[in-house]
Amino acid sequence: MQNFRNYYQILGLSRDASIDEIKKAYRRLARQFHPDVNPGDKDAEDKFKAINEAYDILSDVDKRSQYDQFTRFWKPKGIKGKTGLRVPGFKGWGDGKNNGDSAEGKADFADYSDFNKFVDQLLGRRREMRTAPLNTPRVTSSDPWVSSTSKVTYTPGSREVRKDIEARLTLPLEKAYTGGTERIRLEDGRSLEVDMPGGMVSGQRIRLRNLGVGGGDLYLKITVSPHPFFKLERSDVCCQLPLTPAEAVLGGEIEVPTLDGWVKMKLPGGVFSGQRLRLAGKGYPTGKGDRGDQLVEIAIAIPQDISPQERELYEKLRQVETFKPRQDLSV
Repeated sequence: MQNFRNYYQILGLSRDASIDEIKKAYRRLARQFHPDVNPGDKDAEDKFKAINEAYDILSDVDKRSQYDQFTRFWKPKGIKGKTGLRVPGFKGWGDGKNNGDSAEGKADFADYSDFNKFVDQLLGRRREMRTAPLNTPRVTSSDPWVSSTSKVTYTPGSREVRKDIEARLTLPLEKAYTGGTERIRLEDGRSLEVDMPGGMVSGQRIRLRNLGVGGGDLYLKITVSPHPFFKLERSDVCCQLPLTPAEAVLGGEIEVPTLDGWVKMKLPGGVFSGQRLRLAGKGYPTGKGDRGDQLVEIAIAIPQDISPQERELYEKLRQVETFKPRQDLSV
């Protein structure tokens, strides 16, 4: 059997294998024979294609049921080592002749490139031709593995059951903000390079047309990782900026990190811890063509180790300062 194959044998499984066993076998073999791991190895490439073909049939409940139903009648045909299929009640196709078989017809597995084409011919189905859009993501390598789940809708008359795949993609805040090219790998072994929009947020779903199974769509569910410095509050970006006591008292021009890089901000004199200053238009995209603001929260940092010269100056300051922070205490 050259084309129409024993998919259980390809994955090294018995016919009663569970869906979890099928997935585990597929993942193990897909990693072993992936073209990225075996560059230039034509035999490994052919095995990888066969593994994906087997998984496509056996991982789908409807396809597997059809496959099990028809392959139960697979018997040696006896013609130069080929194999044939005897299907009860099926009287063949082409010229309509039975060639002596009154109760069943015969099919040669080698005439069909895969099981789907065999079932299409058997049931008289035609498959709708689909073409990928011009912006179809490119196949790449060396990508992080992304877990996925799928929901199934059935389109009558098509060769394959149409599946919309949902994959989860976690991004750092900077990447979610800028967007751009991102590489992902799906559970079915495909590696994709996709162009992501800027200003993505956690929970957002991005639709990639025709990249599911059987012409379905691929939905990427975005999660933005927490950032150690920036925090999103809707479209505003918040951060806590440490200042020295001298900076807080005297004010002046200081540098502040933003998602666009470091910018200069004019600091008024006499700021206090917890006070928020606003950098207009330096926040996160709102999705309406504008941006929120960056809210800079002041945190006065007290030095723990100071030099002898600094200590001398602080001593002089204490002697001359007029500010009395405790004189108005309500006690």
